[in-house]
Amino acid sequence: MSRALPKYNKRRVGLAGGAAAVALTGAVIAGTALAGESSEGGGADARTLAGPGTVSCPDVASRLPAIPASAQAEVDRNLTLLDQQITEANKRLVDTVGQGGPNFVQNAILGPLEDKRVATVNRIATAIGRTADRPAGLDSLAACSLDAQGDPAAPGQEETGGTETSAPPAGDVGGDAGAGGGDAGAGQDGDASGVGTISCPDVAPQLPAIPASAQAEVDRNLALLDQQITEANKRLVDTVGQGGPNFVQNAILGPLEDKRVATVNRIATAIGRTADRPAGLDSLAACTLTK
Repeated sequence: MSRALPKYNKRRVGLAGGAAAVALTGAVIAGTALAGESSEGGGADARTLAGPGTVSCPDVASRLPAIPASAQAEVDRNLTLLDQQITEANKRLVDTVGQGGPNFVQNAILGPLEDKRVATVNRIATAIGRTADRPAGLDSLAACSLDAQGDPAAPGQEETGGTETSAPPAGDVGGDAGAGGGDAGAGQDGDASGVGTISCPDVAPQLPAIPASAQAEVDRNLALLDQQITEANKRLVDTVGQGGPNFVQNAILGPLEDKRVATVNRIATAIGRTADRPAGLDSLAACTLTK
């Protein structure tokens, strides 16, 4: 027995509108406070600070099939999490006005947001797929864009606000499945400054037999796991002395786990197209700092 999706969407529209209004109001307030001048004395600066724009993301709820009753609660939780992620992104957009270079928003806000959304929509697809056909293509809804004019998102998009992290997004790369042994602690850059290294569970040995049709995609994503650890170790070195006691967890280990969840879900999806989808790979996503 499934619940009709339009009823749920109606609720989400209300939530989305309210969140967008709060985010936009926050942008105006933050901009006014930062500007500290009237429109006569510094109108251009005030407009710049008050209008950092808003984050617009494709609406996921409207793209879902009928949701089995057994999956409804989990789907609802993750749809709410998608809203929260955008609200946090818009807040970070306001809080970081004027920071970074020309790629700051992409690297520190939009990229990490996409990683979080990939992991979340994969959890939605997995929940539905336990008792019905797993919806395909939800990953294509993960990428978001910046409306630089601060206009509301177009119809069909979710409410629009920065993630708590600033780790750059990892690009997709090719490579051998075992290259570098990255998941066992690839990227030993951290040793150079004695700040430690990041160690992650090895994914490759936990995989079942890989169908030939999925081998190339699995290899790419295993190599991407290696690259993500290497980048995290580099960031560990580059940010020595920054932030408070939770900086490494919030700015490095947390974003790395989000990236790994998205990547192992792509591996599971690739295998699951022509064989049994491996379960439990998400449990390999969390990494630790070894001093």
